[in-house]
Amino acid sequence: MVDVGAFIGQIFVIVLLVVLAIFVVVVLFRAIRIIPQAYSGVVERLGRYQRTLSPGLNLLVPFVDRVRPLVDMREQVVSFPPQPVITEDNLVVSIDTVVYFQVTDARAATYEIANYLSAVEQLTTTTLRNVVGGLNLEEALTSRDNINGQLRVVLDEATGKWGLRVSRVELKAIDPPLSIQDSMEKQMRAERDRRAVILTSEGSKQSQILEAEGRRQAEILRAEGDKQAAVLRAQGEAEAIEMVFNAIHVGDPDDKLLAYQYLQTLPKIADSASSKMWIIPSEFTEALKGIGDAFGGRAAATPAAAKEGARATTAGSSTAQEAVDAARKAASEADDIAVQVRSSMPGGAGQSTVADAETAPPAGPAA
Repeated sequence: MVDVGAFIGQIFVIVLLVVLAIFVVVVLFRAIRIIPQAYSGVVERLGRYQRTLSPGLNLLVPFVDRVRPLVDMREQVVSFPPQPVITEDNLVVSIDTVVYFQVTDARAATYEIANYLSAVEQLTTTTLRNVVGGLNLEEALTSRDNINGQLRVVLDEATGKWGLRVSRVELKAIDPPLSIQDSMEKQMRAERDRRAVILTSEGSKQSQILEAEGRRQAEILRAEGDKQAAVLRAQGEAEAIEMVFNAIHVGDPDDKLLAYQYLQTLPKIADSASSKMWIIPSEFTEALKGIGDAFGGRAAATPAAAKEGARATTAGSSTAQEAVDAARKAASEADDIAVQVRSSMPGGAGQSTVADAETAPPAGPAA
């Protein structure tokens, strides 16, 4: 027969061993705690702070030590909802803020403040209203760096005892009222239009200045060119006159050559096709008489030469007489031409000239 007491004793021993094993497992589970990287754990022993657990494997006293929720030691970014803020010029603007902070002391973050996130939000809102309340709208829109710096200093000082370090505070958006936005857009549009008009006028002014400067330089250069051309032309004419003057004096022309040149120049008076009338000067017959005198002089020179050679002949005298007759004939023909021209001209122009030529004494070497 089976011993009932022995069987019950064996069952009791087995249950006791199982309970003991479970207890050992539970004790080991409560005694060993693994902390992840970038987290910290606060240990309380019998309700009192005992120590802070670092990342890795940690041993605790079972049923005596208790670990509070882990604290994230990484830098955190918290964006707060828009907050209405009144500026110095009594305008309500909506400002969004972003706070960058990091827990540096897990014990202080656990015991010094009940909820550090809510505390940071409320402190940011109140500090933002104090800072922006001393600025007008334009300064608030253009002084973001100044506002960020002031907020960071105030928050860092206030949260230091909470085991927090505020690294940066940024204003994400500053939204003025819609009416103010419309006014600002109109003002900026007017300012841009004014600047555009100013730039356009400045460009037009510079363009006109450059064009005027270019025309002035062109006129100056053209005047300089005309001056140089006139100087060179005058120098050329002076040199030409000087050369002609020197040539005339070197050639030593007599009255016969001058009278011949005068007769060659006289037809050029009526050379123009637009000439309706021309006047025969009184010197025309004088020139013809001069030619006659020249022929007469030549005829007189021939007997002089013959006299020097003592060979005067009757044939030489007749030749001189023929030359004188030819000169007189030429003078008579010139008088006829002058009379015809005078009769063909309206108003009897040139009458005094031809009359002077007719009343001139006849040329001849008979004297």
